[in-house]
Amino acid sequence: MPSVTDLPPLLAGLIVGLYWARVVKLVIKARRKQGQSAHFVPPEPLGRALRTLWYPTVILWIILPLAGGLWRDAPMFIRPDRSVPALHWIGVIAASACLLATMVCWRRMGRHWRMGIDPSEKNQLLVNGPFAFVRHPIYALSSLMALATLAAAPTAMLAVVVALHILFLQWEARREEAHLLAVHGEPYLHYLRHVGRFLPRSLRAYQPPGGPVESRDERS
Repeated sequence: MPSVTDLPPLLAGLIVGLYWARVVKLVIKARRKQGQSAHFVPPEPLGRALRTLWYPTVILWIILPLAGGLWRDAPMFIRPDRSVPALHWIGVIAASACLLATMVCWRRMGRHWRMGIDPSEKNQLLVNGPFAFVRHPIYALSSLMALATLAAAPTAMLAVVVALHILFLQWEARREEAHLLAVHGEPYLHYLRHVGRFLPRSLRAYQPPGGPVESRDERS
């Protein structure tokens, strides 16, 4: 039976699992209602190639904390350090907060939620709600959740997984920005200049020229 010190990695793994279970549910919902899977497998070649590396990383992100909590005699590279309980519980709390905040972002995106780039698709821009403060709130929260998971279940292998996941998020964010700039031109350029990529540049919500518009599609 798991002890109290096993709980942070177990809970962290469950939180990440819930996050990605929700992603799968959104994919199924998009397939049912819109006839497409929100680009779970992106139509463009580079996006598909990226997913062949990214999805295994996600699976490890879920499995490693769970294995570390359940397998007390695991090899050192997947056995979490349990020496700083307060830090591990802070990681669990932070990961939970990231999940809840991401759900707000998903709800705000609604039917415009996507996981990848379709060069032939022109979605609405979205610049209000969480997107009025950062351009990629979902990616920012996913990065923070990955770091929180590492705090809850610190291992060498999970550190590598977290680093790869954050690297993929950085790469994808920049690819999306190039795509959105090509599709939407000046309105997106204005948004890009005034709103930070992952961190707010201001505590004031972004106001597009000419008044509020529904602009910007974020992918998670």
